[in-house]
Amino acid sequence: MKRTSIWAAALLALALSAQGGIVKAQEKTVMVGGAPMYPSKNIVENAMNSKDHTTLVAAVKAAGLVETLSGKGPFTVFAPTNAAFDKLPKGTVETLVKPENKTKLTGILTYHVVAGNHSAEDLWKLTKKGKGKAMLTSVQGEKLTLWTKGDKLYVRDAKGNDALVTVANVHQSNGVIHVIDTVLMP
Repeated sequence: MKRTSIWAAALLALALSAQGGIVKAQEKTVMVGGAPMYPSKNIVENAMNSKDHTTLVAAVKAAGLVETLSGKGPFTVFAPTNAAFDKLPKGTVETLVKPENKTKLTGILTYHVVAGNHSAEDLWKLTKKGKGKAMLTSVQGEKLTLWTKGDKLYVRDAKGNDALVTVANVHQSNGVIHVIDTVLMP
């Protein structure tokens, strides 16, 4: 009986020890574009792994924003998918990534970024406080309007276009990404 208790205690200790190691080695990830987004990686590192954000990553590179969005932050990024970019008029992306359009591209991309780490819960609280709407100022300097309908959160741009937040709370080491289905235009 005594030997069984010792073995049981030893196995329990081993199991708890092993489980503790697993917990430390794992991170709570969100899948975006078929890839896990790791909270220990920065916005650019994670976005580069998402097959749904290859256009966004190419645009960030063309605008010279890789270093900025890899920086300390914190940033809240409303990240349009490839399908969102596909909604733009034909040739828009190809034109914007040309070196002579870097300033315009930078303005559009920074319009998708807000200073600070704003979780979906924070954004919902802001809209509730504002009776269904809230305003945020983008890093680009213009306003974004948050609004809700049912259980859905939207972002409206200066042109009146609405983007649905399709994946919220993709936490990064330097902020948070909320995936959206439409490109926001200042």
